Amino acid sequence: MAIIGIIAAIAVPGLLRARQSGSEASAIGSMRAINSAQSSFASSCGFGYYSPNLSNLGTGPGSTVGVNAFISPDLGSAATVQKSGCAVTMGSSGGVVTGAPASCNGLAASQVVQGYFATATPSAGGGTLAFGTNTVGTIYAQVGTTALAMTDSAAPAGASPIQ
Repeated sequence: MAIIGIIAAIAVPGLLRARQSGSEASAIGSMRAINSAQSSFASSCGFGYYSPNLSNLGTGPGSTVGVNAFISPDLGSAATVQKSGCAVTMGSSGGVVTGAPASCNGLAASQVVQGYFATATPSAGGGTLAFGTNTVGTIYAQVGTTALAMTDSAAPAGASPIQ
């Protein structure tokens, strides 16, 4: 029993670090997926503008949720989603574009945005890094469990670009 206890004491911290590393890798992947989805939305559906939220990216042309969507259902199912130990959300600091036409996926006229930002904030046990991205496409990381203070185009204070 003592030997099993010693082995468990050695293995558990390594397993926890691996889990956190996996959660952080998933958060980075989510930021990349959002950038890609927004690029596709702007070029094919939004008349050069961006989607205001994750739920809209989860709706494909023809207004059918989940069918030919711009982003996978695990990210496009709600305004804020829990994924791999992180809360992922998206917004815009610039507001809607007045006079813009309706998008091809059911978003009403004047509801698209000129820019966007997204954050992935770790939940308990989900890691020690918070991530964010914006219209520029750079992914930023910062040590901590609070959301990065993102804007549509500027780098967040205190965060480091990771790509």
